Amino acid sequence: MRPAMREYRIAAIPGDGIGVEVIAAGLKVLDALAARERGFRLTVEHFPWSSAYYLKHGCYIPEGGLERLRRFDAIFFGAVGAPDVPDHVSLWGLRLPICQGFDQYANVRPARVLPGIRSPLANGAAIDWVIVRENSEGEYSGSGGRAHRGLPEEVATETSVFTRAGVARIHRFAFRLAQGRPRRHLTLVTKSNAQRHGMVMWDEIFYEVAKEFPDVETQRVLVDAMTTLMVLKPQTLDTVVATNLHADILSDLAAALSGSLGIAPTANLNPERKFPSMFEPIHGSAFDITGKGIANPVATFWTAAMMLEHLGEKEAAQRLMRAIETVTGRRILTPDLGGEATTAVVTGTVCGAL
Repeated sequence: MRPAMREYRIAAIPGDGIGVEVIAAGLKVLDALAARERGFRLTVEHFPWSSAYYLKHGCYIPEGGLERLRRFDAIFFGAVGAPDVPDHVSLWGLRLPICQGFDQYANVRPARVLPGIRSPLANGAAIDWVIVRENSEGEYSGSGGRAHRGLPEEVATETSVFTRAGVARIHRFAFRLAQGRPRRHLTLVTKSNAQRHGMVMWDEIFYEVAKEFPDVETQRVLVDAMTTLMVLKPQTLDTVVATNLHADILSDLAAALSGSLGIAPTANLNPERKFPSMFEPIHGSAFDITGKGIANPVATFWTAAMMLEHLGEKEAAQRLMRAIETVTGRRILTPDLGGEATTAVVTGTVCGAL
């Protein structure tokens, strides 16, 4: 008797700019992979939510939109942001409502130098990191306000909000992730010398949780010192946990040190699986290259592999990563990596490599 076909419902939100191009490429690769693996099937529904949608309808997510998304197994997200919409409007209109609405509190961003790709660091081969970013509160909680707008005495406040529950759960998640990696090493990044309330609480809770994981080696690094470690001593790092803002910045640096933002994936996870998780490439909408056919789809392919692993399709995820590394190893690269290949060429070659 043949085993039952595993079916997964995927919500595709290409969004803005090159998001449209790379999500299309990602879905093409996923279709090719599913056809070869034959054990699972992806049913994809496309959502037109974007800045163009916002300008036409006055909102990014229509009424009842999140409830519709909730029925899916995963969300495959491209990018959001456009020149004719303020960045804070687009971010708070689309990506953050999904992350916060579905309690996707663990943002996971791996970084390593893939075969055939050159790091700007002489010792870049030592990069093999996973940065865990608290994704639901902290500096991006949205707390604060403005008063006396436009007047000389105008005041703006931006309040970071940290809760014991939120900090403890992201630390526990990071420890479990570090526990499953060969080095079993976790670095805490804060700025507790200058930010003496929330950051100090982060430090305290980290070491409380550390007692539950005696097999994981730990270190604490201030965020400014962390940038120098990443550049000068990449071999000293493995798994990293940091706040919403700090990890956002550090993960972009990690992507650049790995060769390009165009290869960096992201998973926004609800680890308890009460809600769907969302998977997105790190690079943003990149309107400067939109429509030129040269957007790097590798970040989206790697993101797709993370999505498959989350869905339980570990062998398919590994097969996809082997195909990606085969293609980069052959130096079939887009211009951001010093190559001349188009999005379509890289996509077709990865499909063939499967």
